[in-house]
Amino acid sequence: MDVTVIATESLSKRFPRVTALDRLSVDVGPGVTGLVGANGAGKSTLIKILLGLSPATEGRAEVLGLDVATDGAAIRERVGYMPEHDCLPPDVSATEFVVHMARMSGLPATAARERTADTLRHVGLYEERYRPIGGYSTGMKQRVKLAQALVHDPQLVFLDEPTNGLDPVGRDEMLGLIRRIHTDFGISVLVTSHLLGELERTCDHVVVVDGGKLLRSSSTRDFTQTTTTLAIEVTDTDEHPDGTRAVRDALHARGVTVQDAGGLPGAGHILQLTAQGEDTYDLVRDVIADLGLGLVRMEQRRHQIAEVFKDDADGDAQRKEAVGHGN
Repeated sequence: MDVTVIATESLSKRFPRVTALDRLSVDVGPGVTGLVGANGAGKSTLIKILLGLSPATEGRAEVLGLDVATDGAAIRERVGYMPEHDCLPPDVSATEFVVHMARMSGLPATAARERTADTLRHVGLYEERYRPIGGYSTGMKQRVKLAQALVHDPQLVFLDEPTNGLDPVGRDEMLGLIRRIHTDFGISVLVTSHLLGELERTCDHVVVVDGGKLLRSSSTRDFTQTTTTLAIEVTDTDEHPDGTRAVRDALHARGVTVQDAGGLPGAGHILQLTAQGEDTYDLVRDVIADLGLGLVRMEQRRHQIAEVFKDDADGDAQRKEAVGHGN
């Protein structure tokens, strides 16, 4: 990474009975970075320190080149923050609230109104912008919180558990919005989650913390190296009402070990096998053609982040908890 957006050095935060951060040293560059860990891993504490809202017990940190201990106000001018908890006033509209937050960030009245309209349109709330927030669904409230984090055109946004309380469709929509914050506007993002699978799909880089300690920091690509495992999905026909079983049996007869892809979407309809060079691809295509089945997909599987951590597991119960919620 050629530019550092966030840098911490031996950063610690201790409370009377718990250590929230334990000598955390990590550099974060531009783009979309995921901060993952089980609940209680220190994610929210780190964000409050980075915003200059909570002093560290020891160590130091910089955000956009500014020292969190002395430049908190300057950091908050340049950084947007979407808190985890519900903090919205129920009796005002999204427009009133986001305009207020824009004015608090120093925007003049006219600019605040224009930016608010643009931002609410971006997060998909333009049609509902004059309704009181109290009547909003959870997903709509999350979008209001996202809008107020973006309205002053920050260089960086901190999003703390932005998919909390959302159904699968709402999660996907929120993750798409997060991705676009960087691709459409060039704003860097630090997004926290206890769900590894979400960050895998959304982030360029992943930082994993556990018990306030750094477990790993690397690009998402490094977490999800391509394996030689092939995933195969086929159609059924009248002659073979269970096409998956027919392919599995035919490949077994050719000496190829096949297993169901447990844990994948549509598990039970997807087969996995280890590719032994190009010959394996040819064999699979021939078998499916001979059976008269349609090939829906045949692709190399990538490790999911959760699987990488299961492979590396050292028995740490908290790490298993974080990984167990992977998808």
